Amino acid sequence: MSVLLIDNAAVLVTMDDERREIENGAVVVRDKLIEAVGSTDEMRRLLNQKELIPDRHIDAGGCIIMPGLVNCHHHLYQTLTRSIGTAEGKSLFDWLQTLYPIWGQMDATAVYISAKLGLAELMLAGATTVADHLYLFPNGARLDDEIRAARELGVRFHPTRGSMSLGQSQGGLPPDSVCEDEADILADCERVIAQFHDPEPGSMLRIGLAPCSPFSVTAELMRKTAALARRHPRVNLHTHLAETIDENRFCEKQFGMRPLAYMQSLGWTGDDVWFAHMVHPDSAEIDMLASTRSGVCHCPSSNMILASGIAPVREMIDAEVRVGLGVDGSASNDGNHLLGEARQAMLLQRVGWPGFESSAARFAAREALELATRGGAAVLGRDDIGSLEPGKAADLVAYRIDGIQHAGAGGDLVAGLLTCAPVNAWLTLINGQVVLEQGEIKGLDLPALIQQHNEQAQRLLEKAAA
Repeated sequence: MSVLLIDNAAVLVTMDDERREIENGAVVVRDKLIEAVGSTDEMRRLLNQKELIPDRHIDAGGCIIMPGLVNCHHHLYQTLTRSIGTAEGKSLFDWLQTLYPIWGQMDATAVYISAKLGLAELMLAGATTVADHLYLFPNGARLDDEIRAARELGVRFHPTRGSMSLGQSQGGLPPDSVCEDEADILADCERVIAQFHDPEPGSMLRIGLAPCSPFSVTAELMRKTAALARRHPRVNLHTHLAETIDENRFCEKQFGMRPLAYMQSLGWTGDDVWFAHMVHPDSAEIDMLASTRSGVCHCPSSNMILASGIAPVREMIDAEVRVGLGVDGSASNDGNHLLGEARQAMLLQRVGWPGFESSAARFAAREALELATRGGAAVLGRDDIGSLEPGKAADLVAYRIDGIQHAGAGGDLVAGLLTCAPVNAWLTLINGQVVLEQGEIKGLDLPALIQQHNEQAQRLLEKAAA
């Protein structure tokens, strides 16, 4: 048994059901779990009463402690192609068609290195749980390659085995060269579930299944994937949906219905399903999401940089849709800062709506922080993370708020995490382990990783141009 005391925090943000914020806060961690939270004096008295002597004490003076951030949608391999297409102002379909040939040059090493760099960048910003969507497997690449990276870094990981089977010759968007045979896809889905999936509470690794989108897989694959996933506990389903007006038009033309109705016709709604983006639902579709308990991952920066639109997050939350937050691919965001993404979510919900003069009150800073913590946990079907409460997994992050970015923000230190310039994490625990301290990931040679990553990125560009 090991006991850790972290105390003297300026504020401890619990994100519990009462949304308590504790000044001069402290948390006691025993092994992998949170033992107790409260004020520093309360936690010291508790330790004395239980005759517990901490194995380690961390003074978090000048910090805000909060639950670790949960990233619900990502494409880690896209760190290899930042700014390509986005720099030119391409929208989603044109952007994808530009990048598919480059991504098709990846191999196992490229997937591993890009995943490790992307996960490291997310961890530096305070993420403790990451869901990734890998849907291309060229040149021998496998989901195993990014799982290896996550295990080395100690991040809580929800990799989803993505797929594309509907190439351009069959009326889909991707080139045939990056598509797979559907029997092979389903066989590999079975393999990764059997080899890696852990459905138990506190799990560090859960597999999801994630056909890429309505314009890159067949209806038959969607149905078979859902049936396969539901034969296994806590193997959830994920896909992109309603990201652009073009996608809505594609579904109406190809299937005679809008994207969400199409998903429902395939058995793709429910509390084991979450959709990335959902930028263009109407009010009836929002009600459907709520009634079916289907989840949504909001990706504001990606939606802005690809000019996809503004997701009606306010309306979805008010309808009690499960909503979380994602940075999306690093080539449609060009960054991996989830705290910064929460800031973007807050800002984006304040603009471009009817009644503009009063829209600044549409979305508060604490609501955006909730999207990035307990909201994300709910979307991933986790009740063991997302808040700081006794018995929950000890996933937490501390941000320093005594630097230049927060000077003058003493009136509301918690809101200042988002209204002020986003900062990196100072301390991070995942599953009770200190994985980041003094702003650095333990055991990681970051300069060497960056060099390896840049070499892989250059190799892809050269091979694609050959």
